[in-house]
Amino acid sequence: MLAQVVNVSTSPTHNFSKPLAKKIVLTAGLGVNGDAHNGVTVQHRSRVARDPSQPNLRQVHLIHCELFEELAAKGFDVSPGVLGENITTQNIDLLALPTDTELHIGSSAIVRITGLRNPCSQLNQFQPGLMAAVLAKAPDGNLVRKAGIMGVVLVSGDVVPGDTIVVKLPPGPRRTLEPV
Repeated sequence: MLAQVVNVSTSPTHNFSKPLAKKIVLTAGLGVNGDAHNGVTVQHRSRVARDPSQPNLRQVHLIHCELFEELAAKGFDVSPGVLGENITTQNIDLLALPTDTELHIGSSAIVRITGLRNPCSQLNQFQPGLMAAVLAKAPDGNLVRKAGIMGVVLVSGDVVPGDTIVVKLPPGPRRTLEPV
């Protein structure tokens, strides 16, 4: 099955959820046009408070729609855009991809994966217990963060639901995703 975009979302304000859109426009080096997280330097409020000059490694937030099915089985009502992602994907194991993987989306856009989204307590404010539901322990005891991945825009382009996603893995050695 082809990896594809299921939904796209954007919001000009720092809200927990983002409304669905018919398309988003990605701009190289900045992120999603009109989104609160667009910019060369970090835009996430807690990170800005610590050091506003750090590079923005969180220009685009992606979540796999299969997570919503997993959460629904646990009694949670979560759908595209609700967790604040810009791009909801299908048929791609985002969490297994290494750092610096390129996602070629649609006809021209390219997003380079920078790391994992680190779930925060806002999840529990949205629905009690949701933060624990997006965290798990791997067999080796390591924490598994399931709340999506973050990336930066390498090549500009429009992204719409139905766009295909082609994965280009980086040359080895490959680095496991870490929170950014």
